[in-house]
Amino acid sequence: MSAHGNERAADIAAMVRRGDMTAEGLVSDTLRTIAQRDVSLCAFLEVFEQPALREARAVDAAVREGRDPGPLAGVPIALKDNICLSHGKTTCASRMLEHYESPYTATAAQRLIDAGAVIVGKTNLDEFAMGSSCEQSAFGPTRNPHDAGRVPGGSSGGSAAAVSGSMVPIAIGSDTGGSIRQPAAFCGAVGFKPTYGRISRYGLVAFASSLDQIGPIGMSVADCALAYEAMAGVDAHDATSSDRAVGDVSAQLVQQPQRMRIGVPRTARSDANHPGVADGLERAIAALTSTGAEIVDIDLPHAEHGIAAYYIVAPAEASSNLARFDGVRYGHRAEGDLALDQMYRISRSEGFGDEVKRRIMLGTHVLSSGYHDAYYNTALKVRRRIKGDYDAAFAQGCTAILSPTTPTPAFKLEAHRDDPLAMYLEDIYTVGVNLAGLPAISVPAGTAEDEGATLPVGVQLVGPAFEDTSLLQHAAALERALTS
Repeated sequence: MSAHGNERAADIAAMVRRGDMTAEGLVSDTLRTIAQRDVSLCAFLEVFEQPALREARAVDAAVREGRDPGPLAGVPIALKDNICLSHGKTTCASRMLEHYESPYTATAAQRLIDAGAVIVGKTNLDEFAMGSSCEQSAFGPTRNPHDAGRVPGGSSGGSAAAVSGSMVPIAIGSDTGGSIRQPAAFCGAVGFKPTYGRISRYGLVAFASSLDQIGPIGMSVADCALAYEAMAGVDAHDATSSDRAVGDVSAQLVQQPQRMRIGVPRTARSDANHPGVADGLERAIAALTSTGAEIVDIDLPHAEHGIAAYYIVAPAEASSNLARFDGVRYGHRAEGDLALDQMYRISRSEGFGDEVKRRIMLGTHVLSSGYHDAYYNTALKVRRRIKGDYDAAFAQGCTAILSPTTPTPAFKLEAHRDDPLAMYLEDIYTVGVNLAGLPAISVPAGTAEDEGATLPVGVQLVGPAFEDTSLLQHAAALERALTS
């Protein structure tokens, strides 16, 4: 039996634990499926055939010996290629790290392995996770499984395409400004960004350290919850990780939330939304209402400044984090007998793509003398106000906040190639969540017609900080209502 994304991860793991199927057979089928389907999608940068089969055999051996391999026993999982693994490469889809092999495994990845999951490969992304389309990869774009002429979203586009393309049931991404939720929406999957600090960032190649968070993409809320539960928890290697108890998240999903008061920002019904996205939001509102949820209009007064604040804070942190890639210790190094400053300049010019260079230059500018107060400090003040808006909504009794995940369905490849601002605006509903450090999840909410194509659309639910389990309960309730 194969798992091509159609079976729930929990069901797959249960069958492996019972001996109804072998992890080795499952992984073998998965590897064949990837070989067949990824030719046209380019979701994977590397597939770990032999390591994956070895891991699968270890799971089967545990079953034969009467040991429980874990809640993800034998489940094939793909890992975004900015998350370190001690075998294979960790390239961040960049020429700068094209040949880099990590000496260690990220905490999140190790916890998945410890839970019995089998890492089958590394997925494509926008270079260093900087992008909203998965076109910025140095190794070519990933394509949307619903329409190969369109983007899968970014930056975790490879992970979303791997799940939506029925190659793996779960893939792991990272989310700095929407990079899990936006591609999940574009590809018709579920994408969960936990509260900042809920999952260790140790082994995640840093883009913007105060915004980055690892999270899962799957075809159901339950699958995302299962992966989240395995990865979450305090880590001595990450001082920003929380020591709050995670709890039995999956067991609580079947319970209807005791109270659902859903805030809908007035700006979420913007005329700038694609008609199909607007319809998806109304479908979600109707579905939640049918479950007894109370829907209230709210204001997030500073949401309109989210894009401006994000594209100051994130590039500023990127400028600092990416300074380490200088061609000296590791990474691409320019050839020739060069003076030190030449070697730095040429190595970085050759190693980084255009979007990464753009953000490094922008970040360096806003941190420079004379501009630091005008731009960076102002953005930090706006960030606090955005968080304050969310806090006020939750203080007034909202249990979650609902909006579109994206203003449009998946756009065509190269549609925004010459207009970076248009690309940035695709994140208008997602960046505020990262600035505030809150949990958020994108859930499929039907389809939209666009230029003859039928494309998925998603809606986003946002919860209070560290109320991840409650948010997942809300998302599961919405998922049930939308599919009943």
